[in-house]
Amino acid sequence: MIQVWRSYLPGWALMVLLSLCALFISQLVVVGNSHPLEASALVVVLGIILRNSWQLPSYFYPGIKAAEKLLVLGIVLMGFGLNYQKVFAESTDILTLILVTMLVGFCSILVLSHWARLSSKLGILLSCGTCICGGTAIALVAPLIKAKEEETSYSVAVIALWGVVAVLLYPALGTWLGVSSHEFGLFAGTAIHSTPQVVGAGFIFSEDAGKLATAVKLVRNCFMAPMALLIALWFARSATVGEASGTRLLKAFPWFLFGYFLTSWLGTQGYVSRETYKDYLEPSGKFLILLGMAGVGLNTDLISLRRVGWMPLIIGMIGAIIVAAVAAGIIIWLR
Repeated sequence: MIQVWRSYLPGWALMVLLSLCALFISQLVVVGNSHPLEASALVVVLGIILRNSWQLPSYFYPGIKAAEKLLVLGIVLMGFGLNYQKVFAESTDILTLILVTMLVGFCSILVLSHWARLSSKLGILLSCGTCICGGTAIALVAPLIKAKEEETSYSVAVIALWGVVAVLLYPALGTWLGVSSHEFGLFAGTAIHSTPQVVGAGFIFSEDAGKLATAVKLVRNCFMAPMALLIALWFARSATVGEASGTRLLKAFPWFLFGYFLTSWLGTQGYVSRETYKDYLEPSGKFLILLGMAGVGLNTDLISLRRVGWMPLIIGMIGAIIVAAVAAGIIIWLR
């Protein structure tokens, strides 16, 4: 175990360096009294450039692939600043938003995949990655439906590409349209694919949007296990497959969300002072999230995307647009 954690250090050190560079560059750009160049977006771009312009030594990759470990720790720390009572006060609306968006998006992508003559398994992977939890959902579902390796890699690449586009595009679009932090938090938590991308986009827009987007996404993550179980039962052919399904569901379940809700409860109940949160916990959480966004950039391999082909990319793009449009429409309707 110690050896495994040591293997993460070179990659994590690279992510720290990229994050510090992004913070430094963002502070250099000043318009009026503000810094319009967000470090969270900039570090993604820096990571993509570095990953695809230079062959990184192999010892960096274990830490880069484990970037989400740092991200989830940052998420747990940021939970101290979320008032869970405000979120639960509108839990019915949030559940409606998540369920309708997931259902419409999932079915739409399946239909589009069938129309485009993609394999049914690739269509399911694209649907799960877009509507539930990005690459995590794909990694969980792929063995359950016995997807081919190329189908899994194709879907992961497609979801990664459009997720990064969403991180860079949606906050700028939301600012241009003048949406509120509350509305953007709901939108980001529902419409963007994976947890790191949701957290990054939310905090790029504003701190309040980031907190709400994180909470909504973690509620959405809870549906990953039931959805995977239904898909596994659909494709099940033997008892051994069912046993593997149960094991994978337990391993893939986002257990850290319990830590997030615990810290949110502690903060809401006043067990952690606002001064402690503002002075120590919030800066630490934000920096860990920034490290996670560096990992998003460093994990984006554009060369592998070239091998995907146009049709899965187009289906992934249309699916992302459908999910975003449905989420935006419901949010407007719930006003």
